[in-house]
Amino acid sequence: MGTAIHVHATHFKLIAQTPESENSMPQRDNPALSLNGESLPPRTYAWMVFALTFALLLSDYMSRQVLNAVFPLLKMEWGVSDAKLGGLSSVVALTVGLLTLPLSLLADRYGRIRCLVTMALLWSLATLACGFARTYEEMLIARFFVGLGEAAYGAVGLAVALSVFPVHMRATITGAFMAGGLFGSVLGIASGGAIAAHFGWRVAFYAMAAFGLVFAVIYPFVVRERRMARAPSGASARAASGPTTSLRNLFTNPVLLCLYAASGVQMFLPSALMAWTPSYMVRYYGMQTAQAASFAAILVLCGGVGMVVLGIVSDRKSRAAPASGQQVRLAMIYCAVSAVSLFIAFALPPGPVQLGFIALGFFFSAGMAGPTGSMVTQLSHVSFHATALAVLTLVNNILGLAPGPFVTGVIADHIGLRNALLIMPVMGLMAIFLYRLALSLWRQHSGKPHAIDGIA
Repeated sequence: MGTAIHVHATHFKLIAQTPESENSMPQRDNPALSLNGESLPPRTYAWMVFALTFALLLSDYMSRQVLNAVFPLLKMEWGVSDAKLGGLSSVVALTVGLLTLPLSLLADRYGRIRCLVTMALLWSLATLACGFARTYEEMLIARFFVGLGEAAYGAVGLAVALSVFPVHMRATITGAFMAGGLFGSVLGIASGGAIAAHFGWRVAFYAMAAFGLVFAVIYPFVVRERRMARAPSGASARAASGPTTSLRNLFTNPVLLCLYAASGVQMFLPSALMAWTPSYMVRYYGMQTAQAASFAAILVLCGGVGMVVLGIVSDRKSRAAPASGQQVRLAMIYCAVSAVSLFIAFALPPGPVQLGFIALGFFFSAGMAGPTGSMVTQLSHVSFHATALAVLTLVNNILGLAPGPFVTGVIADHIGLRNALLIMPVMGLMAIFLYRLALSLWRQHSGKPHAIDGIA
């Protein structure tokens, strides 16, 4: 432990975390951490950090998705086209996609906590501005700043959460944290719609902004850089051994590249399912729109629960032999179960059995998020964890989350929605191939067939 493993022939650089950094909680330097005069054990403090960071992630997605719940009201009040309404949503996604990587790199270099709080304040204030918008143009500008604030939060927030937990819990924390995006989306749409129906669409934005501002103000008083597991940042990061090489490793390490691609391809499945399940329920089950949306929300929550549960399973299965590559194999199994379940589901006629298999497919569809995030951080330098996770997020969007709904829709136009969803599990098979390739590449070039996790 505590050594860097180099395979010069293929430019591998697998970084094992030092005990003083992220391989354990900071118990030796801080036997008891205090908050407002109360003494907190490191494990308690770690879960407090996770809870606050998770709450801000919920705020992130609630602020992003509340817009969808008030589309009809905006259209009625401003008389704008559907295309313009879609633009209010797309501007956030576009801003997040373009700025995730550079802002995550800045956070790694100049302090994650400071940047994280700034992000939360920015998107919360921008959400508040959405509620005060009097014209479409004002709303568009405010939504741009929502995207600017949210751009790097997922990667930086996860890096902060991982830094206070031991390595053997990384899949659990990654899966649980990433599931927050699904939970926040459902909460944003459901609560935003309910508030808008009773008090108007402006109050819905005010409520989402207030939720984020409360936690953004509390956060820096609880989560502080000096209390986190020590990782080089700012000047110390630039002075650390080989920072340029460590950063380059994120884009040249073949194992990491395969893991990015495998995760991105697999994310095609939950993205397409979330987008098209409501339409499928309307067309093949005769549900009303509201009923179909509610059913889809349940399935989305099922996927979120799967991310949490399967992350825990991954950590428990790999804890006895953390360097065995078990998490790669588990990711492959999750992809396989998801693909098989969804293929069976859409090959069956509509009915309770089909719905059961769809739910099972949803449960496993993003289960690889936990083990994949864990492996990416173990194969990257602690100084660039937020950047590594930002690269993973970017690839997830490019290969899976963005094209999933569109490609499925194009195919559905030619062969029908059910047949389009029937061939969709092919993406899961591609993901399995890429995970297997990642494992094979490391075994081939390292000479250590049981060191995929980067721990010697």
